[in-house]
Amino acid sequence: MAAQQAADAVKDAVQGVAEGVQNMTTSENPTTNTGGPEPNKLLDEVTGEYVSKSELKKRQKQREKEKVKAEKEATRKPPPAPKRKAGGEQEEESQLNANQYFEIRSRAIKRMKETQQPNPYPHKFHVNYDLRNFNAEYGHLKKGELVRDKRISIGCRIYNIRTAGENLRFYEIAVDGAETQIMATNLESTSSVAFADQHDPLRRGDIIGVVGFPGRTSPKREDNPGELSIFAQEVQLLAPCLHQIPSEHYGFKDQEERYRNRHLDLIMNKSTVETFKARAKVTRYIRNYFDNNGFYELETPILMKNAGGATARPFFTEHNELKMNLALRIATELPLKQLIVGGIHKVYELGRQFRNEGIDLTHNPEFTTCEYYEAFADVYDVMERTEDLVEGLVKEVCGSLQTKFTTQTGEVYNVNWAKPWKRVEMIPALEEVCGEPFPPGDQMHTQETNDFLKRMCKKTGVECTPPLTNARMLDKLVGEFIEEKCINPTFITGHPQMMSPLAKYHRNHAGLCERFEAFVCKKEIVNAYTELNDPFDQRLRFEEQARQKAQGDDEAQVLDEGFLTAMEYGLPPTGGWGMGIDRMVMFLTNNYSIKEVLTFPFMKDDNQPRKILAAEEVGVEPTPVQEVGHH
Repeated sequence: MAAQQAADAVKDAVQGVAEGVQNMTTSENPTTNTGGPEPNKLLDEVTGEYVSKSELKKRQKQREKEKVKAEKEATRKPPPAPKRKAGGEQEEESQLNANQYFEIRSRAIKRMKETQQPNPYPHKFHVNYDLRNFNAEYGHLKKGELVRDKRISIGCRIYNIRTAGENLRFYEIAVDGAETQIMATNLESTSSVAFADQHDPLRRGDIIGVVGFPGRTSPKREDNPGELSIFAQEVQLLAPCLHQIPSEHYGFKDQEERYRNRHLDLIMNKSTVETFKARAKVTRYIRNYFDNNGFYELETPILMKNAGGATARPFFTEHNELKMNLALRIATELPLKQLIVGGIHKVYELGRQFRNEGIDLTHNPEFTTCEYYEAFADVYDVMERTEDLVEGLVKEVCGSLQTKFTTQTGEVYNVNWAKPWKRVEMIPALEEVCGEPFPPGDQMHTQETNDFLKRMCKKTGVECTPPLTNARMLDKLVGEFIEEKCINPTFITGHPQMMSPLAKYHRNHAGLCERFEAFVCKKEIVNAYTELNDPFDQRLRFEEQARQKAQGDDEAQVLDEGFLTAMEYGLPPTGGWGMGIDRMVMFLTNNYSIKEVLTFPFMKDDNQPRKILAAEEVGVEPTPVQEVGHH
């Protein structure tokens, strides 16, 4: 191939000289004859001209010079490229902005996909070791000590790369919360791929597979004990990171960006990972508790004709084919109690609820609750079970019954979760604060009580947004004067019946019901009843809720005929509650914002221009796909 290229170059050069000479002789030598032969003229075979003998020799000499020059140019080796410092590309790339880096990296990965050197997205990598055990198992190794007979194979993400010459790389990596160092040298490499080809394509953020053995490095300084490391024999790119990940110095701390880019938040912030691991422990413990106490976890519908079981505004949607308006559930209480009617006497569900409400530090439109119901139990049994479950839960997740919770303003609460919990009667506590006796419980629903509560709100400086129903004003007073004192777990009891449409009337106090709310750090975590099982009374309660809805309270419950019909078959005496899982996780992980404990919290539109995707950046066309729908 090289010889052919040289010959072509010579041919082109000679042709160029000939054309130049022809032009020159045509314009400067009018004696040149391109016609037939003349006396004392010789044929120039290159141009087809008849020229003098001296002119022909002159041309031939010039062509010979050009030929020799062209041959030299064709065979000359290109000057050697300047030798790049190992890791130099990464240093240069660190100076790029995010868009420049993304473009360059995307094109580099596209070339890898085309050449398969290496394949940037392999199908499989065998992992045989849990890095979380590494320090415990090999932390005892002394400086320079190696365990060559132990073959470790892990998948991990690169957080930092240090280069020391062409044949030595150090990688700071992490996986499953465990961190360690990878030391890769050309001397230890057993891969069929050249050392540079293994390591030069790697960047911060890449996921790699490493095969090697444990050991401790042996630095020259005597006072340096060495770093516990995996000495790499093979390193393989498993999934490249196309974006610059934040530097360790600056980190990834912006709250808005963290919530919108939870994947990057998890990559960069170990505390976020620990929060979600704690959340998983919470839900696992609760499930195990109920399962071990004879309960069945059953699932109830999310799409319902009527969203009942709580005082809240639902989301609505439409079933296209059936032309039905449906609501997303706001609670699981009513269908779970229908299961009690059917004979499943211990039942619970841990799942998502949807309420069309505002977003703040403790509320998200989509959230998680656990509701349980137990036949032949009452509110006092539920209190005992609540203390028992929560005490065990806190000890399992936190290792102690003493925890700390820091508010948004920096106030620190020291919380003692040990049972028994404090109990506060609602009406007597409000009478003490307001300095006046409240109307009897059986008069709490009247207009006279409405006027009284308006006067108490004005007297105490409590503002209540319309509609000013008795239940809403009473709830505001409780929030201002009772809930604010509940730092350690506290049961607030003695609610008026008109505030609790699904709770059974109090067996000793007319107008009140058997209900409690459990509060911690001024926030509700549990709402519990002795369940109302009288279908006649239940219908009257629902009708009262309908009256409140007519007054403008769009959070009041709707009348559910299906539930009332089920109750007419007989709901046994039942106790149960609903627990806010998100809030429990907030308290046990010391996070004052609910967004910190939700993997993907609901966010407002950021109205930013759409970002260019990698495939668009490098011009990759989509592969045709023909899916068959399942009917």
